[in-house]
Amino acid sequence: MEESREQRIGSALSGESAFRTRQAIEAIYSPFFRSWNEVTPLPKIVRDRLSESVPWNMLSVVIILPSASGDAWKALLETGDGNRIESVLMRNSRGQFTVCVSTQVGCAMNCAFCATGKLGLERNLSQDEIVDQVRALREFVSDSGLTGEITNIVLMGMGEPLANYEEVRGALRSFIGPMGIGTTRITVSTVGLLSGLERLISDHEWPPVRIAISLHAADEKTRAGIMPTTASGFFDGLVDWSQRYMDAFPEKRRHLTLEYLLLSDINDTEEDARKLVSLTRRIGKVRVNLIPYNVTDSGLVGSSGNAVHRFRDRLKAGGVTVTIRKSQGGDIAAACGQLAGKAD
Repeated sequence: MEESREQRIGSALSGESAFRTRQAIEAIYSPFFRSWNEVTPLPKIVRDRLSESVPWNMLSVVIILPSASGDAWKALLETGDGNRIESVLMRNSRGQFTVCVSTQVGCAMNCAFCATGKLGLERNLSQDEIVDQVRALREFVSDSGLTGEITNIVLMGMGEPLANYEEVRGALRSFIGPMGIGTTRITVSTVGLLSGLERLISDHEWPPVRIAISLHAADEKTRAGIMPTTASGFFDGLVDWSQRYMDAFPEKRRHLTLEYLLLSDINDTEEDARKLVSLTRRIGKVRVNLIPYNVTDSGLVGSSGNAVHRFRDRLKAGGVTVTIRKSQGGDIAAACGQLAGKAD
């Protein structure tokens, strides 16, 4: 794991009081400062030392594109080594903002419906690169005069979060600690890497954020056809893990989210719905989030609006708590599955 910003600040201020270190950490996560030089509560000698050893930002903004509907913005960001990633700012149902954050440059999962997967994996993002996506978009909200604050974070952008476990865990702790985002307002979305899911159950440093499993099919053959990382015995493993996860995190409000992308003639039949109902009963406390397909160059076709609603109604009839995700940013290639590190 790379040295985090908080650790670099501590090293730079060794010999200073713990108060000074806390002051510097609070300052860099504050929405009111844009550089160390602006942090005038710190003595100039301290600001100079921090400027030399702790970069204020790990990312630079290439461009931020607004959607025509005015409820989503796609940020193309560049890392210090010239890689490009994307993050998305969305107006949420409470009138505040949610940020969709990337965790890797590219992705190795190669899901058939996802533009990011076609890029392959370049490298993991560091804890600070993950966090600075939110900081960049918070500055954008402030500079643009938009009403509202960033209250929710979803790790659903480019990359598989649990394949970058330690850096993601560090970023989550920064979101919750210095940035003050509540654990129930942070969601980590994973294709279901069972090794990573197993690890977080016994990891006392993993915060109790929400977990969403990108399911997209309730039988192995169908799922493996669109998600090549599906291992033999995946569903039995998921059920076993989910029951132990609920025991480890027994809060009343806790549930698992199953994300289900609806594809015409692939996973949207009555039989598919029946299998999904059966799976949710085996898991227990679960909610299903149906996702209309956002067009990429995959050649796949999304289910029609009528088919999406029929599928939802079948799940409801089976006693499943189900919602249909509102798609945002499709016109700027910022919707689910469309992120590819491009400005167009």
